[in-house]
Amino acid sequence: MKKTNVMRTLERKGILYTAYETKTLSDQEIDAVSVSNALGVDKSMVYKTLVVKGDLHGYIVAVIPADAQLNLKALAKVTQNKKVEMLLSKQLQEVTGYIRGGCSPIGMKTLYPTVIDVKSIALNGIIISAGRRGQQVELNSHDLAKITNGSFASITY
Repeated sequence: MKKTNVMRTLERKGILYTAYETKTLSDQEIDAVSVSNALGVDKSMVYKTLVVKGDLHGYIVAVIPADAQLNLKALAKVTQNKKVEMLLSKQLQEVTGYIRGGCSPIGMKTLYPTVIDVKSIALNGIIISAGRRGQQVELNSHDLAKITNGSFASITY
């Protein structure tokens, strides 16, 4: 497996991770639920990276379980915005440097405020994108918070 910038960053920071590779067959199979099915792991272990724009404080990264929905009002509140809205898919690469299905909270063009769903704390590890479609890394959520200067909050339904 070819290393991604995410993997190199984790190694440089001394953060332990496990790398996974999945075969994606189509654009419809790049979502976090499809990744959990391909890996044969529970959906609660695989986390997706979403990017929103706040009306007061700009872009925010939300890291939530594959089978959860982002609670925009809760995210707005914890980030001190009046409201937040999802970034359009066509804007993702310009804002983050990543494409849909390969967006990782680690290694974006800019270090945006990152909020990780609090459910991740109860898990030994969470699986996130390694920055390339079909590649994932598993790491401890506290390590993810450390490397992204992230915080934990209840931001899902």
